[in-house]
Amino acid sequence: MFDGLSLLASKARDKDSLMPHDHLHHAHDLGFAHDIRTMLGRRRFLALVAGVGAVAVAGGPAAALECVVLPWETAGPYPADGSNAKAGQVVNALTQEGVIREDLRPSFGALTKTADGVRLDLELTLVNADGCTPLSGHAIYIWHCDATGNYSLYDITDANFLRGVGIADAEGRVRFTTIFPGCYDGRWPHIHFEVFESVEKAISGEASLLTAQIAMPESDCANVYAADERYANGTTNLGRITLASDNVFGDNSADEILQQTAELAGAPNSGYLGKVTIPIDLNADRSSVQPMGGPGMPPEGFVPNGAPPPRPGS
Repeated sequence: MFDGLSLLASKARDKDSLMPHDHLHHAHDLGFAHDIRTMLGRRRFLALVAGVGAVAVAGGPAAALECVVLPWETAGPYPADGSNAKAGQVVNALTQEGVIREDLRPSFGALTKTADGVRLDLELTLVNADGCTPLSGHAIYIWHCDATGNYSLYDITDANFLRGVGIADAEGRVRFTTIFPGCYDGRWPHIHFEVFESVEKAISGEASLLTAQIAMPESDCANVYAADERYANGTTNLGRITLASDNVFGDNSADEILQQTAELAGAPNSGYLGKVTIPIDLNADRSSVQPMGGPGMPPEGFVPNGAPPPRPGS
């Protein structure tokens, strides 16, 4: 009697079903899995699929799809974590006073510029993928572009806004206030992050437990870019990219995409609340991962100590 829901779960894992429609072109059939997610929303979809038990979805419990280990992804050319250089100088925001903070909109330390855009309050939950248990005391460093697609300390050299470190509470939660990221040509709207065992390890240059990215939902991106003139070219750039064609998210599984896409509530005129659960495999083989700024070969796609690649890799 689970045949229908088994089919739903199977289709949800079909990568092609995740390709979002280009909102500047004619709509086309994206399949049943896309339709059910659109109608029910991400969390209700996951609950529906997982709720049918192990017969329909391997693993059974509703938490199964909430604890999909995310793949290691490029930090891009603008991490400012000490791992790459600009004009021959290593850029490291993690050693600057004030980097541990909740509100990422203003610059910190000696810099004073503030990022302008639609408010986004983020609640990130760090968990051990083995059992989905909270990672209390772990640290996460996040960074992203501004409303027009520029990165502080690189594109905007006299600002370090939209970067910061947070420490997980007893429930593994970290909260940030930032702005909705813009969309620049060649990349799906996203937020970068690195997770560390402790804040001391974050600022001392040790390798992260996980480096990955958060994807922003298409419909919310389209609404923000269309409604707010601060997001110049956002609508045009979003119309040129899909999750499937993105050079970072494009080869992720359906479950990975669901896991790393922010669940948003809100509107462009009032701001958004975004939630993401970030499961981390603490037993993963990290032998090839180098400390930040180290001389070895970091994960594929990372850009060590050299000129940044073209913008689509960021």
